[in-house]
Amino acid sequence: MDWDAILPIVFGVLVVIGLPLALRSLKKGGQKQVDELCQDLQGIGVKASVLQRDTSQGKLGQRRSWGQKSAGTIKLTERNIDSINVIGVASQYGVHYFLDYLVRNYNSIGRQNKKKTKMTRKKSSALRGTVIDIEWKGDDSLAQKLNFDYQLKYKLLQAAPKGSIEIFPEPKYEYARIRTTYFLPTLDLFEAMDIIAKHIKSWY
Repeated sequence: MDWDAILPIVFGVLVVIGLPLALRSLKKGGQKQVDELCQDLQGIGVKASVLQRDTSQGKLGQRRSWGQKSAGTIKLTERNIDSINVIGVASQYGVHYFLDYLVRNYNSIGRQNKKKTKMTRKKSSALRGTVIDIEWKGDDSLAQKLNFDYQLKYKLLQAAPKGSIEIFPEPKYEYARIRTTYFLPTLDLFEAMDIIAKHIKSWY
């Protein structure tokens, strides 16, 4: 049996079957993720409310992936973070959810020159080591601001968020996005995200 010839066919069948199922799951299950996050934020003292669908914030970042869709947007008040977009990414393996913390800025000066910035972890050893430091890489100006904020570094080391934290400039929409995997933040972790948003505002 020629497995080299069969495997691509099997993979293609899985994509054809799995992707439509994932898209239906995204449509049905996304609102649950939005409501759960909003209730959690309210529970830790954050003023949050669910916005109606089809907001301009919901369109941010969607051009990067065909299977990517906003499940809903949560509006915040009295915070550096303007709103949080719950993003579902569908594939043949199912639906994975992410959070885009949106930071609004109206100043157009120099926005086009901003670069993506990402948080990286340093471990005590390559294999199964504990995280001993956090470093930001990407846009020189923003990375420097974040790296020199030792209060932020301490909060992130203590909170140990899952996955990476990435910052995407969105000059077309007058926003920047802080993307993380979907999680219900503790108050300390949310405060860390809000500190990052504060630095983004001064960076813009």
